[in-house]
Amino acid sequence: MTTFLKIDFVSDVSCPWCAIGLKSLDQALERVADDICAEIHFQPFELNPKMAPEGQEITEHITEKYGITPEQANANRENIRLRGEKVGFTFSRADQPGGGRSRIYNTFDAHRLLHWAGLEGSGLQKTLKENLLKAYFTEGQSPASHDVLKRVAAESGLDPVRTAEILASHAYAPEVREREAFYLKQGVHSVPAVIINDKHLISGGQPVEVFEQAFRQIAAEG
Repeated sequence: MTTFLKIDFVSDVSCPWCAIGLKSLDQALERVADDICAEIHFQPFELNPKMAPEGQEITEHITEKYGITPEQANANRENIRLRGEKVGFTFSRADQPGGGRSRIYNTFDAHRLLHWAGLEGSGLQKTLKENLLKAYFTEGQSPASHDVLKRVAAESGLDPVRTAEILASHAYAPEVREREAFYLKQGVHSVPAVIINDKHLISGGQPVEVFEQAFRQIAAEG
């Protein structure tokens, strides 16, 4: 008998470990597909909710926020890039033409679109999430730019007219704020946070094997 899992993936589109975690999650679900199926709901979390629309230079931001040196920040980014390679996600390098995430941005509008996409269908929401992660981390595009958001939404199969209407308004802002507040009250202060069936929490961009083991254990418990 197939076991169904409800998965809430709490994350930000400017979080590199969220990109890694999502790839690992997908691969784990592929491994258990004969016995387990899941529906993923993407929930909002802002790493930098007070970030200005123009963003901040990435190394400057990381050294200020975490109290590390530029050399440590660069080493961390290289480690993340290599972890991404292992699960099939490409993080652009600063020395690549047109690549290199040089800034960190405000992501609230991206979360508003993701909330809307979830109402349109979980498949559309997942496609939008994956394309937003790719736009930022692989292509170096700003997730705060309405032009970028419109393009990515259209490529994800969402209605361009409605996308423009949402971005030009405050649509879904209260809903996103409510969801963000809910998960903060639940103790989620870092992402990704993967919540299975509303009670099992897996924190961080874990390896595929960690997710697979958790899925099988939860399914066995019924």
